[in-house]
Amino acid sequence: MAHFAKLENNIVTQVIVVSNQDILDENGQENEQKGIDFCSNLLGGTWLQTSYNGKIRKNYAGIGYTYDEGRDAFIAPKPFNSWVLDENKAQWKAPVDMPSDASMDKRYTWNEAKTSWDAVTE
Repeated sequence: MAHFAKLENNIVTQVIVVSNQDILDENGQENEQKGIDFCSNLLGGTWLQTSYNGKIRKNYAGIGYTYDEGRDAFIAPKPFNSWVLDENKAQWKAPVDMPSDASMDKRYTWNEAKTSWDAVTE
């Protein structure tokens, strides 16, 4: 199965699953353009392929993500004003690394006002 993202003004508005039979060329090879054409003919609009493993366009597209043509990447909405984009991964990163002792038992949450990580207490 292949996944395709619908774009409106480079914002992802829909993600669908397309059967392999609808994206294979005459040699049985996956062909993104065939998938794009299939989606466009079926639902209209502009479509691009995305993948869970990040091999296509760095990140799996989600609704609200932006497609950056220059980076050929889907980028999540910026979670906080202080966060910066990791250019290699096209993912947002806090300006301060999360404490190294973070685990399932010791969790942290971002504090934008202090631009630091706060331990979660229950």
